Amino acid sequence: MVLLHVLFEHAAGYALFVVKEVEEIGMLLPQVEDCVLNIGKFNGMVSLAAFFPFKSAQAALDNINAISEGVVHADLKLFLETNLPIGGKKKAMLGVGDAKIGGALQEELGLAIQTGGVVAEILRGVRLHFHSLVKGLTAQAASKAQLGLGHSYSRAKVKFNVNRSDNMIIQSIALLDQLDKDINTFSMRVREWYGYHFPELIKIVTDNSTYCKMTQLIGNRKELSEESLESMEEVVMDSAKAQSILEASRSSMGMDISPIDLINIERFSNRVVSLAAYRLELQEYLHSKMGQVAPNLAALIGDVVGARLISHAGSLTNLAKYPASTVQILGAEKALFRALKTRGNTPKYGLIFHSTFIGRAAAKNKGRISRYLANKCTIASRIDAFSDVPTCVFGDKLRDQVEERLSFYETGEAPRKNLDVMKEAVIQAGEVAAEIKIKLAKKEKKRMRREKKLAALSTGDGEEEAGDGEAGATENGEAKKKKKKSVSEAVQMEEEASAAENGDAPAKKKKKRKSEAMEVEPVAEEAPETPQTEKKKKRKKKD
Repeated sequence: MVLLHVLFEHAAGYALFVVKEVEEIGMLLPQVEDCVLNIGKFNGMVSLAAFFPFKSAQAALDNINAISEGVVHADLKLFLETNLPIGGKKKAMLGVGDAKIGGALQEELGLAIQTGGVVAEILRGVRLHFHSLVKGLTAQAASKAQLGLGHSYSRAKVKFNVNRSDNMIIQSIALLDQLDKDINTFSMRVREWYGYHFPELIKIVTDNSTYCKMTQLIGNRKELSEESLESMEEVVMDSAKAQSILEASRSSMGMDISPIDLINIERFSNRVVSLAAYRLELQEYLHSKMGQVAPNLAALIGDVVGARLISHAGSLTNLAKYPASTVQILGAEKALFRALKTRGNTPKYGLIFHSTFIGRAAAKNKGRISRYLANKCTIASRIDAFSDVPTCVFGDKLRDQVEERLSFYETGEAPRKNLDVMKEAVIQAGEVAAEIKIKLAKKEKKRMRREKKLAALSTGDGEEEAGDGEAGATENGEAKKKKKKSVSEAVQMEEEASAAENGDAPAKKKKKRKSEAMEVEPVAEEAPETPQTEKKKKRKKKD
């Protein structure tokens, strides 16, 4: 006969239940479903064998992380080895809810695992009546444990994602692509709308944002004169173009436009210009973000292409896990599957085609350089994902290697060996990382000093406020003076510290000597008065 044990993972701890009369229960699954809701009948089917409570919230979080990844935690292994009867006449079978953790337990402990069927129904009943089956555990305590563990688990997952902050890059590149489409669509609308009034401007000014600026500047073409020639030159950046615009406005074949229509066109063109300006700001933000998160990938292939690779992969960690062959055709999945289906030629490149290297290569070398570039992109993404201190040293070296390989395809000049290049990169990266760590340590010390000074000032202010409450309204002025003195003393301390660092200590000594001299002078003035007083006393005695 098989002895079935069921493992239940709860926020409070691990629980092991013994199921009575397994064969009968297995035969009568509908009866099990009916008995789950009744606690009296369910107690007759299942009994608690052992319970292992978690020692702390951190231990519970570690265990739940291990279970979610399908890994057997040390606590779970010890619990099952202690409480599960492995030897004996009756064969022990362990029922678990997740097949992933079941496979890990089978490999780790060599147990017979059962999932689904009657085990799922029994676990449903255990989950419903868990606080009644375990002594000393209330429903309120169980719900609090579940809520706390759920919050900590979610917080840990969010922190893990935010740590690399590649989510911001994904959103930025998506918004950048959307802005390009929107600006292009809106600019075409401005061209069509204003083209009724001034159709010749479309051929003279080809750039979208410049056209919208000129629309704002010109307004009604009949009012355009030589006085506005300088302002047009500033926008177009070409005196010949500005002159041709002025001449075209005088002999234009466009229709007249009403003031209300002109106002609407100017408003819409103003929106397009503001969107174009925001796009430039967003590109700068993306550049700075890529420098923080993936500096080597950005140095190798560029900010936009690197951000597109990260966005397509889902995260920087996912991109680092991909092999070079996947990175090479990333973004060309449709062409790949179409080629596999029709047995045609597979694509040579995907998103990395937008890099400058593939465009500069000859037609026969495009596939070779794309394969080499994908290899270097994989290395750069792995360095960025798993390095402690982000630097762009490796990215610059990898870019130089791609340049050398490109020149080798064109001229036949042999490139440097990868081993020599990587040795140089490791030495330089170590030096740069040491400098960055020193700077961070200095910033941390400054921050700690500021916090200590602010804490000291706040404690002093708190004591003075307490004294004010006890003494009354008459001592308010004195307390304010004390506050001013404490603040001025703190400022003097900071100035003295900065002066000591800059080497201004001799100036202080001079000030002290001057003050001592000032104190000695009145004493010297008082000293000659003593003989005069003695003479007066003698004269009085003689008289």
